[in-house]
Amino acid sequence: MRGDRVEVVVDSGDGVRTYEIEATKAGRRVEVTTARGVIEVSEVTRSGTAVRTGRFMATRVIALVEHPAEVIAGPPRRRRSAKTQGSLL
Repeated sequence: MRGDRVEVVVDSGDGVRTYEIEATKAGRRVEVTTARGVIEVSEVTRSGTAVRTGRFMATRVIALVEHPAEVIAGPPRRRRSAKTQGSLL
């Protein structure tokens, strides 16, 4: 969902570095996977194609913070049922 972002704090040897990966467009999401000592953070489209990926050594990662998108409260959407719509003929 647009607005999802993940912050990764990594020990770089001479200090710490912070990386942010964010879902930049509507319909995209951020996924985090861990396998074989590597943490992978990816921005993924609706179809599952990775757009942007960051890979970090798990031993160097100090913190991984997930920030979900904020839900904006607005007026509820009304759906029209097919029964109430007039005929096009």
